[in-house]
Amino acid sequence: MERIYTKARAKLNLTLNILNKRPDGYHNLESVFQKINLYDEIYIEKAGAKNLYLACNWGEFENQNNIIYKSYNALKEKYAGIGGIKVKLIKHIPSGAGLGGGSTDAAGFLAAMNKLFDLNRPESELIEIGKTLGADVPPCLHTGSLFAEGIGEIITNVKQNIEYYIVLIKPDISFSTKLMFSELDNAVDIKQKYNSKNVIKALETGDFNLLSDNLYNVFEEVFDENSEIKNIKKLLIQNGAANSLMTGSGSCVFGIFSDKETSKKAYNDFKRTYEAYWCVPFV
Repeated sequence: MERIYTKARAKLNLTLNILNKRPDGYHNLESVFQKINLYDEIYIEKAGAKNLYLACNWGEFENQNNIIYKSYNALKEKYAGIGGIKVKLIKHIPSGAGLGGGSTDAAGFLAAMNKLFDLNRPESELIEIGKTLGADVPPCLHTGSLFAEGIGEIITNVKQNIEYYIVLIKPDISFSTKLMFSELDNAVDIKQKYNSKNVIKALETGDFNLLSDNLYNVFEEVFDENSEIKNIKKLLIQNGAANSLMTGSGSCVFGIFSDKETSKKAYNDFKRTYEAYWCVPFV
């Protein structure tokens, strides 16, 4: 095999609780992740040089701070048989949105390189490499829905038996993950809702109402009532969403719909004003 193509899919956090800050600076969490059909595209080709050449349709990502460079260097340190490659990254997932764009690129790259160079490494090894790159990388190695614990590396797959529709809104703001965690660490009197068991049950049994009633993201606790995020959530519900939530540390907001036509109409209305996406869960 000389070349490989992969789709790196975005994720939503249907629930997200931050339990505590660890001595290593990471945070222990619990979250129900849902992969969706919005994705970045990664083309990888073996090359004669000994390094990585990266081209991206978003020019600001063509630098060595890109997580794909970090993933490549982590692999080369561990596996001597890895040679030079050319990578074309076509971004579709908005950045700074809480959709795991960088993390899923890293996860997709690690899995693709495992195949391209016939490394035959088990998923557990890729998870160990992934968690050195970022807490969201290990869960992004999976498709479908899953329950993540620890810093995201303890993963339980969730069998999904539910169909629903998603409208994503990316406001014209981006949030720093580091700053969001700092805000949360400094917040007082936050009483989190531990809804993950209910959401897992909803996904497994197909109970849409149980799902919509139990969406939760602790990062929403640090916003004031007049924030743009909360206004977008209200607009999604006014346009037919059963519930809405910010994903990850933001700033993307999603609404879930039981009816396809209602979700399509909402998407068509929102895209006139916002950067909007119509999506479905990827199982």
